[in-house]
Amino acid sequence: MDASEVSALHDAMRRHGIPGVLTPVDPQNPAGIWRVVDDGGRDVTEATLAAAAAAGRRRPRRGFVFGG
Repeated sequence: MDASEVSALHDAMRRHGIPGVLTPVDPQNPAGIWRVVDDGGRDVTEATLAAAAAAGRRRPRRGFVFGG
């Protein structure tokens, strides 16, 4: 994932409660490639991207349903 995608992923992670920390692979190049790490420092980028995509496709669980 490049730097242009980080903001959208961060927003999705916050909105859906997906854990992880976004960090650049090379701290000297924040415009380069980024990844998501868990509390143990393990790279969980692929799992996080999949979780964010799945959460974006889910229907809301709360709300009102009106019968016709």
